[in-house]
Amino acid sequence: MSGTRAGFVALIGEPNAGKSTMLNALVGAKLSIVTHKVQTTRGRIRGVLNVEADQVIFVDTPGLFAPKRRLDRAMVSAAWAGAGEADAVVLLIDAQKGLNGGVKRIVEQYKHQVSPDKPIAIAVNKIDKVRHDSLLTLTTEITELHDFDRIFYVSATRNDGLGDMVEWLRGLMPEGPWLYPEDQLGDASMRSIAAEITREKLMLRLHQELPYQLTVGTDNWEDRKDGSVKIEQTVYIAKEGHRPIVLGKGGQTLKSVGQDSRKELAEMLEHPVHLFLHVKVDPRWLDDGERYAEMGLELPEG
Repeated sequence: MSGTRAGFVALIGEPNAGKSTMLNALVGAKLSIVTHKVQTTRGRIRGVLNVEADQVIFVDTPGLFAPKRRLDRAMVSAAWAGAGEADAVVLLIDAQKGLNGGVKRIVEQYKHQVSPDKPIAIAVNKIDKVRHDSLLTLTTEITELHDFDRIFYVSATRNDGLGDMVEWLRGLMPEGPWLYPEDQLGDASMRSIAAEITREKLMLRLHQELPYQLTVGTDNWEDRKDGSVKIEQTVYIAKEGHRPIVLGKGGQTLKSVGQDSRKELAEMLEHPVHLFLHVKVDPRWLDDGERYAEMGLELPEG
């Protein structure tokens, strides 16, 4: 394919700024799970957008925050690595929260973590939820904070303003062949996406800290002759005391999670799905390199 361009754009920002929602809106498919809880995204998830001769690969990174645990450090490290390796960066901020302390810390860290020559735009997200005059004030604050190459005003949930941002980013992609086939939307395997969908349903049903102390792995995937798919997954928890919470009274919580996940997977695959969930206590999963690798993360030292 002659005259083509292809490159990477890292989406960075605080947890819940709307990066995953934006990725899904840009590629027109659910590649990254979305919940109201912070730190939902753990690893780097790539979504591919093809426009005419250009291929833009968006990288949804974990939210940037002050890490406390080993998993936190791995997530933050993955986010900065994604920004450093990309051809351009988009910093998302929540229009409702504005330039809070977390955003200002990200901008300061960015100056030390990423080359000053790398193009960076700021995307003010969720503009449908704020008054116009507040955006004018926010714009002044943004220009005083850092010399961003561009400022875009978007609503990822409504797909507003994303077209202008894509047009600008296309022009920044280096010339070269496409890096993904034309019909490929991302780089995550269906086994990985299936595990993430089940984790999403668990996060939506469980409260407080527990969602951050569990993970989901797809153990078996069987395409059956009748066209259906059999999927077996394990929910890894850190403590025996978490088991009754995950299971719920009479096993109802896990059963409901399984039903919700099975329904979404069946719609995605366009085939009947038989989903079997198991719960396993593994106090070491938060220090298990294999579990981190499944999430696309590197196990930090210490």
